[in-house]
Amino acid sequence: MLRREDDANFVLFIYLSDVILTVMMLYLAYQARILLPFGVSLTAQDIEFTPALLVTVAAIWTLVSFLFGAYDANHTLRAADELQTLLLTIGFSAFVFAGVLYMSYRDLPRLLFIYFVIAQGAALVLCRWTLRLGLRWAGARKLSPRRILVMGAGRVGRTLGTRIQEEAWTGVELVGYLDDNPEKQGQHHAGAPVLGPLSKAMQLIEQMDIDEVIFALPLRAHEALRRLVMALAEHPVRVRIVPDVLDLAFFRASIDDWDGIPLIGLRDPAISGVNRLVKRIFDLVVASLTLLLAWPLMLLVGIAIKLDSPGPILLRQQRVGENGHLFNVYKFRSMVQNADKLLPEVMRTNGNGEVVHKHRDDPRITRVGRFIRRASLDELPQIFNVLKGEMSMVGPRPELPLIVARYETWQHKRFAVPPGITGWWQINGRSDKPMHLHTEDDLYYISHYSPLLDLQILWRTIGVVLRGKGAY
Repeated sequence: MLRREDDANFVLFIYLSDVILTVMMLYLAYQARILLPFGVSLTAQDIEFTPALLVTVAAIWTLVSFLFGAYDANHTLRAADELQTLLLTIGFSAFVFAGVLYMSYRDLPRLLFIYFVIAQGAALVLCRWTLRLGLRWAGARKLSPRRILVMGAGRVGRTLGTRIQEEAWTGVELVGYLDDNPEKQGQHHAGAPVLGPLSKAMQLIEQMDIDEVIFALPLRAHEALRRLVMALAEHPVRVRIVPDVLDLAFFRASIDDWDGIPLIGLRDPAISGVNRLVKRIFDLVVASLTLLLAWPLMLLVGIAIKLDSPGPILLRQQRVGENGHLFNVYKFRSMVQNADKLLPEVMRTNGNGEVVHKHRDDPRITRVGRFIRRASLDELPQIFNVLKGEMSMVGPRPELPLIVARYETWQHKRFAVPPGITGWWQINGRSDKPMHLHTEDDLYYISHYSPLLDLQILWRTIGVVLRGKGAY
């Protein structure tokens, strides 16, 4: 939500609102513990509630919120990102507050703490979302917009223009484009016109009250870019550049400063930082609980496989993981021995020439194998891959190297995150979809990742597995 990262007053307003609400919710929790008829009856004299406690909770919120980037535009622009960041901040600050209470205010009622955490979470989320709706209302009416001129109407410039229009509610306004290509002049992209050649930049900046100029020029226009940047030094406008290397980036490119030299990361992990830590903790907790509950079932499946056909109970198959690294995935054997060697014989292509390597009448599948594949029980040993860190509970499908060898270049973007036992592909068609469409599902998941999306996918996977739809 905080798109105007240079507006210190706006950030200060949000921060003070959060601190005031946090302190108020702690005081309301104190009153609720006295008035509500739950737990042992207490009076004000029974609870050690001092101004120092209010100062402590405000200080904890301040430290944790800035640690988690709760006021960073990069973490709060999208509604899902803002909610995720806010919930992480609330949860961790509550954890720290509980530790401080244990060390200092040990007699503070536990119900009071529970009331506070619930009230603070509800109040902060409601406040942020109310402010978000208010900004959308104001942004739609162009109140105090930041007017942007894009230099370049090529593909990168048009993509940038579309993004600006999508975020118009934050107070940005796309005035138009400049481009030296005469065929583009007079055209409209994302609702804004191409106003003329680059040489009109200075004139338009003054006439149209431009606040920010963004260069989206190809590398061949480097000299023109240099001249324009130097000329703009005399004007009170903000200048940014979209590097013409973003096509090489798998997802969001990162920028680091190495002793004054900007470095653009093109293949950094798509899920990093706090999100990476949260996902790993989530995987360990869910995988451990699943293993604890499912081991008797896994034992029965192993016995059934051994009685049904000759061969090992477990298979170790080489798959392609994050960043293209190879690893061995564990599965219950559902096919005859040496099934991998027969794969080229059963692979087919559809009418578009696309590879389909799974189909219902695959002769390699055993009787028990058909049942455990239908119920997705063959995937259970992959829990050990999750515990080892080679896979995640939710992520792209772990694919065979033979299939990856047939990939087009764009499909390799799916390796930007660890593969998963289940994923967006599983709840949207499973084996009913040909291989190439799994990739589009994977790219959607990577682009929209959040812990809440992981929870949604896991929940919907239960229904998909029970129905047995698309599994063979």
